[in-house]
Amino acid sequence: MEYIFEDLTVVELAGVLAGPAVGNFFSELGAKVIKVENKRSGGDVTRQWRQPGEPSKGPSAYFSSVNWNKDSLLLDLGDTEDKQKVIGLIEEADIVITNFKKGDDKKFGLTFDDLKAINPTIIQGHISGFGTESDRLAYDLILQAETGFMSMNGQPDSPPTKMPLALIDVLAAHQLKEGILCALLKQKEKPDQAFRVDVSLYDSAIASLINQATNWLMNGKVPRRIGSLHPNIAPYGEIFTTADGRLVTLAIGSDRQFNDLCDILGADELADQFEYQHNEARVENRKALSDILKEHIRNFEADLFLEKCQNNFVPAAEIKNLQQVFESDKSQRLLLKEEKEGRQTIRPKTTVFNICQ
Repeated sequence: MEYIFEDLTVVELAGVLAGPAVGNFFSELGAKVIKVENKRSGGDVTRQWRQPGEPSKGPSAYFSSVNWNKDSLLLDLGDTEDKQKVIGLIEEADIVITNFKKGDDKKFGLTFDDLKAINPTIIQGHISGFGTESDRLAYDLILQAETGFMSMNGQPDSPPTKMPLALIDVLAAHQLKEGILCALLKQKEKPDQAFRVDVSLYDSAIASLINQATNWLMNGKVPRRIGSLHPNIAPYGEIFTTADGRLVTLAIGSDRQFNDLCDILGADELADQFEYQHNEARVENRKALSDILKEHIRNFEADLFLEKCQNNFVPAAEIKNLQQVFESDKSQRLLLKEEKEGRQTIRPKTTVFNICQ
């Protein structure tokens, strides 16, 4: 699988996260990815996004998160000689990834028509913030604010809260990857055909609202900030403290799972009470149910409780920080390491699927 795209060449004329994440997808699977960075600004802006105390040598950790196994070139599209180098790269490429601001593709002579003139079978994957006709700057935070994600995220008494990663960028990258893969499939039918795939962060965010969107569209329910709780399921997302002071949570999706949880806790009578027999009733009475469950779970040490849940197919987990996550063998096998510009970079794989014959 890691060499499935070894015959592909990708030119990445995109910075920050969404576009580079698409290039990263292809580089992980064997494609030759050439990342063209803006020489005037010192390269991709995320090279400058270092945490306090982070080494100044080599790429930043942020930059490293989506730029694995790429060849980076610092070029200036406004310079005639550099522009010719980019044209030469496009002539030999299969895919070009762009995130030009509105009008920049015309300014640099790299519209889709220009790209087709350079390479008649090129596939262009383009990321924009609010669509190709908008010149509004769009960082992930702005999209989380504009599309309802922040309004739903946080505790009931907290202000709207952004998620702690650039989720909208990641979602848009997935959409663009899917579109490019569809274009590659179409080229099997029409090998001489060029394709352009457009994805906006805004559209990707709206498409990803899924059940929260339908709760409003079909039921007229505006989602409230309820922390980790689920608006349609209970107990789901409540946080419990075990006898040894560790934090665990539950995701009870069925009456069977709830009955088995009650059996584990030695609280079979709960499953028979009308207020908790079925999911809708548990959602209605989730606060009272949570208080009861807290009293039972605090009598268990975490390992024993989680083992019993796992053995009985009851969804439960310890709430771990990233140090705990990456100390596990299970996560270690997903890491990619690379020596880049004098610094070892380490990041999780983004291509984690397996295909068998």
